[in-house]
Amino acid sequence: MQANRLVNTANLSQEEWEQWRRGGISGSDIGAICGVDKWRSPIAVYLEKIGQLPEREDNEYMYFGRLLEEVVADEFSRRTGYKIQRRNAILQHPQNKWAIGNIDRLILDAERGNGVLEVKTASEFVRKEWEDDNIPEAYQLQLQWYLYITGLTWGAFAVLIGGNKFRYKIIERDEELIELMVRICKNFWENHVLAGIPPLLDGSEASTELLNRMYPEGEADGKTVLPDEAEELIAMWEEANQDLEEATRRKREAENRLKALIGESEIGITPEHRVVWKNVARRSVDTRALKREHPDIYEKFARPGTLRRFWIKQEG
Repeated sequence: MQANRLVNTANLSQEEWEQWRRGGISGSDIGAICGVDKWRSPIAVYLEKIGQLPEREDNEYMYFGRLLEEVVADEFSRRTGYKIQRRNAILQHPQNKWAIGNIDRLILDAERGNGVLEVKTASEFVRKEWEDDNIPEAYQLQLQWYLYITGLTWGAFAVLIGGNKFRYKIIERDEELIELMVRICKNFWENHVLAGIPPLLDGSEASTELLNRMYPEGEADGKTVLPDEAEELIAMWEEANQDLEEATRRKREAENRLKALIGESEIGITPEHRVVWKNVARRSVDTRALKREHPDIYEKFARPGTLRRFWIKQEG
């Protein structure tokens, strides 16, 4: 294996581990930098690397993912017959020192050579992303990144879906994909992180969530003079908003006409489609009545919070 052993992680604290990660681009960063991670954006990676990203609280999904890693890895070994080994280290590419990674397990195989094992847990809601030959794009890039760092030629995913469905997939090294990733990440590291120039925000949900985390509450009646580029962004927003309103109107028109064709049925059939207008029973709490009739109960369970609402208004 060609990778340098940058630091032993066996006794690292979380804070120390985060500090080492800020010194380079790791496998979990790749999907965001390349624009295929729906949970993170390039600007989030940039802010993390310069130490300005608000801390994300640990949650149960992350906790159980770590807890089940050993179980899933052992199941991979049992089903495939491959021996596996922990690598308690952050690894580093021997030439591009900013390319780092912390692999889950090393697969030991004398015949074809060692490989990299990535262990994942996934909810039942995303099982289709793992069906047949499918693998989430961000994870594909992550494993290829580890193959680049280590110089190994193959790897595997072991995934537990919904807590009770185990799958594993063998992956071969993809030189063209690796070359593209290295080019993109080299540019990101040198021209953004080291240069101190943040990448542009995009329209992804990840960027929206990041802004909400960074600026959860505004200063009451606080005003900021915006730069000239703001007028271009306002024009872009207004044009997109008009397009959205027209698209929404056309969608609603088509939906209403289809509903009229379905009538009292729940399902409409065409040679190529199934159109569903289904009865859905639901119950909801009348919060106004609850507050009026039982104000003490309402106050006990009401959760205070702040929501920032965005709109644009023509001055004058």
